[in-house]
Amino acid sequence: MQQDFFKKGVLEIISEESLKKRFSGKKLRIKLGADPTRPDLHLGHAVSFWKLKELQGAGHKIVFIIGDYTAKIGDPSGRNAARPALSDAEIKKNAKTYFAQVGKILNLKKTEIRFNSEWFSKMNFADILNLLTKSTLASIIDRDDFKNRLQKGIDIGLHEILYPVMQAYDSVMIRADAEIGGSDQRFNMLAGRSLQKKMGQNPQEIIITKLLVGLDGKMKMSKSEGNYIGITESSKQMFGKIMSLPDCLILDYFELCTQKTLAEIEKIKKELKSGKNPRDIKADLAREIVALYYGKQAAQKEKAEFSRVFSQKETPKNLPKISLNKKNATVFEILKACYKKQKSHNELRRLISQKAVEIDNKTVSDAEAKITIPKQGLIIKIGKKDWFKITQP
Repeated sequence: MQQDFFKKGVLEIISEESLKKRFSGKKLRIKLGADPTRPDLHLGHAVSFWKLKELQGAGHKIVFIIGDYTAKIGDPSGRNAARPALSDAEIKKNAKTYFAQVGKILNLKKTEIRFNSEWFSKMNFADILNLLTKSTLASIIDRDDFKNRLQKGIDIGLHEILYPVMQAYDSVMIRADAEIGGSDQRFNMLAGRSLQKKMGQNPQEIIITKLLVGLDGKMKMSKSEGNYIGITESSKQMFGKIMSLPDCLILDYFELCTQKTLAEIEKIKKELKSGKNPRDIKADLAREIVALYYGKQAAQKEKAEFSRVFSQKETPKNLPKISLNKKNATVFEILKACYKKQKSHNELRRLISQKAVEIDNKTVSDAEAKITIPKQGLIIKIGKKDWFKITQP
């Protein structure tokens, strides 16, 4: 492992001294769990996976737990309301997508993949009662998210209180030596450490990674907030989204989303302070991140294309073509065809009202305005990074 391991992207280690001692001995079983509540993983999830890759490279066994059973509850961490229940079919469908995504970072052949339904589906009510005797209500409702909901009079389901106990039991079942996760998982990981002690195991060490702030510059990256960059998005989408980051997040993204060392990031910090254009540094950041998922050649291509389009104000090459089966369509209908179901009707109307839409280099602001689609088609620009060509069939 690199010398930066204990500092880069790490908020806290419980306990660092003990973990270092364990690292100097046998190879460890390192746990990370993810509930398949949504099909896509994003750069925020990837922060911990890149730490795991480093550990895997050092010969430790990575145990990736897919929480197909805990997903039935949904992690209440950071939530101000209960999560909607998912069907078994939805959970299974979402879980299938995780393998290809995690495989972009970890070597799946060397990764132990477990589903926590392996043990929870076999438990009877007596088993559950016995497990619950190992935890107290006071310790669980003392967590901040539950406290806040109680103070606001928002209901907390009994099933939600079970969640940290279930995640803790995962650590027991795989005999985890260490668990890694974001700071929003601190309570759940500590619960695992406590439960292991009570069940006669050595308590797991905990590696708490920093949370990645999303594109809005305010909230943690989240699909529900719409401020995310998916790790399976196209190289073009990924590059464009990174270029839209607020400048204040540049150094955080270098630390949490790239393989740059802390010494290299310190040099970038000095460049920013000395007055180097943040846009140029952001382009280097986007290239670094895209290269991790699509290779250096694709990253360099996207950087050159972005520069050509946005610096030289040219139309991108190879625009995605959208066919409309009509000669006349409203601006709203055109945007709806461009994004299909990726954006809500309210989002589309907001883009139009904010004058973020150009059709053949002319800004449009009326969602119901009728547009004639010529044989050669129309060039649509939406915001700073989305381009389409609308054609007749």
